[in-house]
Amino acid sequence: MFKDNGEVINFVNPKVQASLTSNIFAISGHSETKPLSEMLPTIMQQLGGDNMFNLKNLAKELEKTAQELKVNQGSAATQDEEIPELVENFDEASKNEKI
Repeated sequence: MFKDNGEVINFVNPKVQASLTSNIFAISGHSETKPLSEMLPTIMQQLGGDNMFNLKNLAKELEKTAQELKVNQGSAATQDEEIPELVENFDEASKNEKI
């Protein structure tokens, strides 16, 4: 199973259960999350030459997603830089308040 962040959920020995009338499928078993680059040779063998176009499209989408994540992380870093430092001790001020 492919995830949006470029990782693959790989089931080592999957058990598949299906209810065709309900169109429900369940996959169970021990799973490992691995980067797509590590699983690529195995995936290529299973896909064959006919699906190279789909694989290229997947690579383009993953690259686009990775670039968007870098941009979002960069904007979060600039937001952190804009937060001013605390200059007062607010605990002391709250102790002096009258209830």
